[in-house]
Amino acid sequence: MRIEIPEEKKLVYEMITPIRWGDMDAMGHVNNTVYFRYMETIRMDWFLRLGYVPSPQGNGPVVVNAFCNFYKEFCYPGDIHLKLYLSEPTRATFESWTTMSMSGEPDQINAAGGATVMWVNFSLKKSTNLPQPIKDIILN
Repeated sequence: MRIEIPEEKKLVYEMITPIRWGDMDAMGHVNNTVYFRYMETIRMDWFLRLGYVPSPQGNGPVVVNAFCNFYKEFCYPGDIHLKLYLSEPTRATFESWTTMSMSGEPDQINAAGGATVMWVNFSLKKSTNLPQPIKDIILN
């Protein structure tokens, strides 16, 4: 089953990440599990650039579900162009979407996925309000 990425979303961040030799599997391409690591990398890089550093004593993001659609394999060596999109903020969650392409072929999407991110108070282990600056980025 393919989960479609919505048209209504906002591009908030882009980055390039290298394909590492260790990302490969015995079949000679990037292992499917690594695509989730790429999505985590761009989300966390974006959070850190905004000044949100997860701390067990504070508040921060937790992924409550995730998916990935695989269209074309990645192989070592190369660089992946990641794009992070956001949509649908609620009190405590928002949707994140990531597209992945080879850096030299930005129009050829090799994979695309998403995750629902929930803002939580780590010590209470409960959801809490999204920071207003994140809502503002998504909505403006």
